[in-house]
Amino acid sequence: MKASEAERSSGAGAYERLLRAIEEGELAPGSRLREAELAERFQISRTPVREALGRLEAQGLVAHEPHRGASVAQLDYGQVSELYDLREVLEGTAARLAAIHASAVETEILEEMVARDRTLLGDAPALARTNRLFHRQIHGAARNRFLQSTLETMRLSLVLLPGATTLAAPDRAAESLAEHAAIVAAIRVHDGDAAEAAARAHIRAAFKARIRIWQES
Repeated sequence: MKASEAERSSGAGAYERLLRAIEEGELAPGSRLREAELAERFQISRTPVREALGRLEAQGLVAHEPHRGASVAQLDYGQVSELYDLREVLEGTAARLAAIHASAVETEILEEMVARDRTLLGDAPALARTNRLFHRQIHGAARNRFLQSTLETMRLSLVLLPGATTLAAPDRAAESLAEHAAIVAAIRVHDGDAAEAAARAHIRAAFKARIRIWQES
């Protein structure tokens, strides 16, 4: 369904479109963000663009420097390492709680997502999108609103990771799907220890792939 003119021209609508552009790599870390250019790009006035940039800056996704203006924020190596350290803990906890609380239907959905993603091997952008959906499904099954809120805040920082998705790295997509399958298998038998261990191993493997991308860039 196409967004209405009011939705597209509102501050909230501009925020969602800017966030999507950053998340999908159309606006890479370090990219300049000029109000006039963004307003023309999205065919809206500058006021909602200004509101959206202010919101993104408050969330740490946009940096504003004197004499340079606004740009997509960039993470240094230390920040990326810290982000993955936290992500390992949070995703591990979410998987453990999902193993306790997930219903049979939710588990079946996770299994279907893994099966569907196998048909997307070779399409890294599509896998990156479905990967986010897979993790959100686990977050919902964890049944902890405070954990979900923290994970959502962390997700916003993940859009700033430098370079292409790790799923574009050789063999990483297949490895990631095998790791997803291991997480779901543990959730299926309600084994919290195994689910957490599998999720933590998955994030560590993703971090390792991220470091390799960084080294090669």
